[in-house]
Amino acid sequence: MPPTETFIGHIPDAFSFLGDLLFRWVPATVSVVASDVQGTTTPYLNFTQPVSAWDVPGLLAQTSDSATYHALAQGWFIFTVISLAISVPFLALVVYCWLRIIQIRRKERQAVLAAQRTVQSEDIPRTQLRWSRVLDQTNASTPESWRLAILEADIMLNELLDLQGYRGETMADKMKRVDRATFNTIDDAWEAHKIRNLIAHAGAAHEISSREARRVIALYERVFREFKYIE
Repeated sequence: MPPTETFIGHIPDAFSFLGDLLFRWVPATVSVVASDVQGTTTPYLNFTQPVSAWDVPGLLAQTSDSATYHALAQGWFIFTVISLAISVPFLALVVYCWLRIIQIRRKERQAVLAAQRTVQSEDIPRTQLRWSRVLDQTNASTPESWRLAILEADIMLNELLDLQGYRGETMADKMKRVDRATFNTIDDAWEAHKIRNLIAHAGAAHEISSREARRVIALYERVFREFKYIE
């Protein structure tokens, strides 16, 4: 579509029409009417160029009698006051919208910065301490300690999913929403979580060896290191 056929394309024509209306047609009409009423002529009878804003007071003074000129001046003053009074609420609305946009943008930047913070920067000491405890339990000599290590590691995985923005009623729901392009170790997370479910549901009835416990903890560790959850 050619530019002149669009709304934007017609804006110059609209301004040109408005300029002719304000600075040529209206002054010409005033001059002609005043000339007919008073029976006099003025230099503004034939307009070939738009009248500038600075010439309008002189035009009105020459084409009107004193009473008419003062009436026009008074009317213009009243019009100006009314226009300003009407403009003030709109100006206040514009300022309010501008301030609100600034506030919204600031909150958006804060949200983006919060989302970009790694888990490590959020709570390094506590997370590292928990992981050290998981490793100690993994290296213990009792199956009960191995089970506790896996359960604790799975809790940490659940918190990691929350911090990454995945939502769901269960961990399985959260992992189903994972984007594999940004979560390279999701298969390790699934495998480790399935072992955790066996331990949680079967308890001591689920036999586990030290080697298996270390293997499962290694799966969790790969996930945590991908997102810098642990050092």
